[in-house]
Parts: sequence; C-alpha cells; structure tokens
Amino acid sequence: MDQTDRLRELLEILFQDHPWHGIPSSADDDTFNAYVEIVPSDTVKYELDKPTGHLRVDRPQRLSSLCPTLYGFVPQTYCGKRVAERCAERLGLQGIEGDGDPMDICILTDRSAGHGGFLCRARPIGGLRMIDGTQADDKILAILEGDVTYGAIGELSQCPHGVLERIEHYFLSYKRRPGAAAEATRIAEVYDRAEALEVIARSQADYRERFGPPEARVAKLRELLSASAG
Repeated sequence: MDQTDRLRELLEILFQDHPWHGIPSSADDDTFNAYVEIVPSDTVKYELDKPTGHLRVDRPQRLSSLCPTLYGFVPQTYCGKRVAERCAERLGLQGIEGDGDPMDICILTDRSAGHGGFLCRARPIGGLRMIDGTQADDKILAILEGDVTYGAIGELSQCPHGVLERIEHYFLSYKRRPGAAAEATRIAEVYDRAEALEVIARSQADYRERFGPPEARVAKLRELLSASAG
C-alpha cells in the first residue's frame, strides 16, 4: 500500500463523506447512488447545505400537496452546460443554462421512510425535462433497488399513470404561493430510460469539469500536504 492509499484509508476512518462530493454517483452498470433529502411525509422541504453537507430547512411546504416519492439527488453530478445543451437540443430552445445543482432524482417505492438524510441505490426508468425560467431542472425518475411493488418496472411507460400524474402535479405546484400568479416552471418533455441515462452521464461530465475528477483528490491532497510540510 503506497502513501496515497494509506492517506485514503485514514480519511475514510476519520471523516464522513460529503453527500454530494464524497460518494460515487454510479453504484454499478444498472443502478446509481442517491442521497434522499425529503420523504413523502415531510411537511417541510429539506435541502442539502452545500458547504457543510448537512440537511437544512429550505422552507415549509407551501401547499397541501406533499412530494409523492423519495426525493434527493445523485452524488457527484452537476447540472451545467452539457445538461443545458441537451435540453436546448431536444426542445429547440436557446438561452437555456444549467441550474448549478446536483441532478435531482425521484425514487419510487412502496415502503415508507421516517426521515431523509440517507443513501440508497436506485435504478433510473425515465425522467421529466423541467424548465424553471431559463434553467434546465431535470428530474430523474427511478426505482428503489429491490422494491417489491415497483421493482419489475424497467421503463417509464410501465409506471402507473396515476403515479406519474402525482409527480408531475407536485413539481408544477410546489413552489407556487397561494394567490400568486403561476410561475415560469413547466415540464417540457417526459423521457425514457435511455434518455435518463444520457442526462445523468452529462451531469457526471459537468461535475468533473466543475469540481475536477474525484479519484484524483486524495493524491492532490497528499501533494499539498507534502508541499506544506516541505
């Protein structure tokens, strides 16, 4: 074991991984890691505090509708120029940009969860190409690994129509305030598994461009420590 491997092992013992930056996005060829921020029973919208890696209260849910699925993001992804370019290409639009957040994911399961703030493995089946103002704000739809009720679903077309309707309604209304005019948020496309994988791949590439390759970080830290000691 070389010094870089020893440093990596020590860091794993001493510190908890940052949910966004410290956990690989891909679990294997079929599934992805996901960090769950909110669960269907939450009347408060929690969101990752990016600098600290802790969950913070974003706001109370404004309306009576609650998120119908587990909801969070895929680690080590970033909605940047490649995600935005895909949105613009598919819809024939101009002036679209990424929202600068990790890739959102909705995870279908028949099991209840008492709270967010946990990791799981999820298998994408499709997605919603949302546009919030001029920003691409995709929502990947996925199945919780091993789920009894939804586990056999391989494509979004196999998802019960009523379930998809509830997801769409939530994201079209969850930011709206009572009495306020409708906001410029829309679902411009509902896409299949192949497109979902393409969007995730682009967000992974956007992440590497924005934050650098994750696998090189320990070696870089060792270099900095060596330079500081010298």
